Amino acid sequence: MKLTKFLFFTCLTFLILNCKDNNPKQLKKQNKTKNIQQEILVEKIIDSILIDGIANEKTWEKSSWHPINQVWIGEQVNPSDFTGRYKLSWSKEALYVLAEIKDDYLVDKIKNPLERWWDDDCVEIFIDEDNSGGNHQFNHNAFAYHVGLNGDVVDLDAKDTPKLFNSHIDSKMTIGHSNIAVWEFKIYLFPNTYTLKGDQTALNLFSNKKIGFAIAYCDNDKSELRENFFGSVIVDGANKNRGWIDANIFGTIKLKN
Repeated sequence: MKLTKFLFFTCLTFLILNCKDNNPKQLKKQNKTKNIQQEILVEKIIDSILIDGIANEKTWEKSSWHPINQVWIGEQVNPSDFTGRYKLSWSKEALYVLAEIKDDYLVDKIKNPLERWWDDDCVEIFIDEDNSGGNHQFNHNAFAYHVGLNGDVVDLDAKDTPKLFNSHIDSKMTIGHSNIAVWEFKIYLFPNTYTLKGDQTALNLFSNKKIGFAIAYCDNDKSELRENFFGSVIVDGANKNRGWIDANIFGTIKLKN
């Protein structure tokens, strides 16, 4: 009888501990810890950045490159097909991104910006203003901005309906040497309480602020659907195309003077 009771309480203890390990809040914390390893320090601008697709500012000259080299959809490709990298900076009013994308075919065949925008070539910028992580499919806890070749910015609203968010990002793309597309972005940040019919005032940024961030590129080489999706952060698991729903996969950037 004593042996039976001992085995019963041993099994009960194991089940309780196992349930605790699978608690959603605990899993979210674990996932967020993994992303802290990708924290990037972002220096403040040292001169005014003109969003013209020409990286001739001293700020960009002094900033470091970061790769866009993780395969989220598709396969690893030859560098002549795709290579990508980016730089970051910030001011009180906005986050700045410079991206260099080498893509052998630039595709912009879907004329309606609110239809299958991910199947055209575009840069996707993920922003989690307070770095809180979590689901953002039916809310604005975070944003997944798709910026098309013509500058249109698309994301889903709280009803899972595509909308234009052109007022959130100023951008310009030019084609430079060796057919490299140079993109400049000025990104305004909004709190997780943001609504389309609410206050449209962007937040001020400050030193030591942490922001959830990732950048990616949808690559279509003249096909019906995009062939590849390349991102800037490592995503665990088989399904790596989760950034449009799950802000836990974002990296972390920290603003500094």
